[in-house]
Amino acid sequence: MKHLMTVLTLSLAALSTSAFATSHKEAPMMAKGASAPMGAQQSKMGACNADAGDKKGDERKAFMKTCLSAKKETQQSKMKSCNADPKAKATKGDERKAFMKECLSK
Repeated sequence: MKHLMTVLTLSLAALSTSAFATSHKEAPMMAKGASAPMGAQQSKMGACNADAGDKKGDERKAFMKTCLSAKKETQQSKMKSCNADPKAKATKGDERKAFMKECLSK
């Protein structure tokens, strides 16, 4: 009877750990305090890594630091710079719309 109880206990323990491990494989890993998967950061890291090329050591570290900390220009800042352009101030109507569309798409 003791042997049967031991086998049942070990079987239950083995099944529960395999089910626990499977549930963690399905869920994305998240950093402590993060609210979403790190897909954007990982893709940025991949792009910077590809741009780094053959750089090594301190040169690579410095490049990766600046690349990863670079912020993408926001739509609002693009709009300000396009509006400040003298051509935008000099044009009106459809010509201005065309200029702004081209300027904002850069």
